[in-house]
Amino acid sequence: MNALHETKKKTRNSVLANERRQFVVLPFSLCLFILATVIPADAQQLAGTRTAISTDLPDAPLPEFGLQSVPSTTQTEGQGTILGVVLDLSGARVVDARVTLNTANGVQVQTLQSRDDGAFVFKAVPPGSYQVVIDANGLEPFTSAPIVLGAGQVYEMPRELLAIASTSTSVEVRPTEEIAAEQIKQEEKQRILGFAPAFYVSYVKDAAPMTTKQKYSLAAHDTLDWTSYIGVSVAAGIEQASNTHPGYGQGAAGYGKRWAAQFGDGRSSDFLSHAVFASMFHQDPRYFYQGTGTTKSRLYHALSSAFVARSDSGKTMPNYSYLLGTMASGALSNAYYPHADRGVGLVFTTAAIGIGGRAAQAVLEEFVSKRITKNAPKSIPAGPTP
Repeated sequence: MNALHETKKKTRNSVLANERRQFVVLPFSLCLFILATVIPADAQQLAGTRTAISTDLPDAPLPEFGLQSVPSTTQTEGQGTILGVVLDLSGARVVDARVTLNTANGVQVQTLQSRDDGAFVFKAVPPGSYQVVIDANGLEPFTSAPIVLGAGQVYEMPRELLAIASTSTSVEVRPTEEIAAEQIKQEEKQRILGFAPAFYVSYVKDAAPMTTKQKYSLAAHDTLDWTSYIGVSVAAGIEQASNTHPGYGQGAAGYGKRWAAQFGDGRSSDFLSHAVFASMFHQDPRYFYQGTGTTKSRLYHALSSAFVARSDSGKTMPNYSYLLGTMASGALSNAYYPHADRGVGLVFTTAAIGIGGRAAQAVLEEFVSKRITKNAPKSIPAGPTP
């Protein structure tokens, strides 16, 4: 009996012990299952959140230059950026300048054009030593000081290094005589209606002064022009018809004497006033076209040219060369005019006719001749500075 009772007791205790172990193991297993299924999912969600946050963060901004910021760029780890603005000496931004990035030993790395705001950016530049070379139209080339770029560095070039000096201009210095020769060559092409010479009209207001040789050469070219012979022939015919200077008589002999007198008057007046006295008094024998201003001022300018001249140095002075030239020509007329027409009166009459003729001619040159003169410049050019 006791043995049977003891066996039942041990069996009951063993069952209770198993129930206790199951009661403890089942909850613990359930906790492990929950941890194995729920916690990894939370961890993955947390990790994904962290990844999304780090992905959405913007890159650190690059330094600003000019009016705009350099756009952020994705570069290989260890590569850097060189940026700047192209300016001229006035501080203005230079567009479409050719900007080249070279290594320290001159090997070209990158080349680009400056933008509308003058900016340029070299991206993905490996660490090392570089120089920036800038070439812009109309400006001198610019080479920067050596740039040492570190790994991942953004280097902004100082503004003062980008000011590009303007190209120097050269001024050609030419002899005054050479300039005057070119102007005279142009004047010798001028003919009213393509016929009558207008060699002594200058449309260059500050024309170069003529040398003595040029004054004599132009006087000969003008007074011996083929049109002069036609003019002398017509004038002698008019005198013949009106029996001017009757001492010459009529017929071929009378016409020949009148023709010679007309020729002598014109040639002596031209040479004396345009060459001899113009050289002696250092005066310019040409008429200088005004072309602008009121009609009154232009008329005064034309009429006064018979009495006022421009000196070779550009100053205004009495027109000694023309006044004395016409009077000396009248005095020479006493050598070949008929005895009845000679005397002091002939001198002053010839001078008055010459001065009046010059004034009337100047008025025509100021208001009419330019429009009908072949090879006259359409605008009034300025003379070159000697």
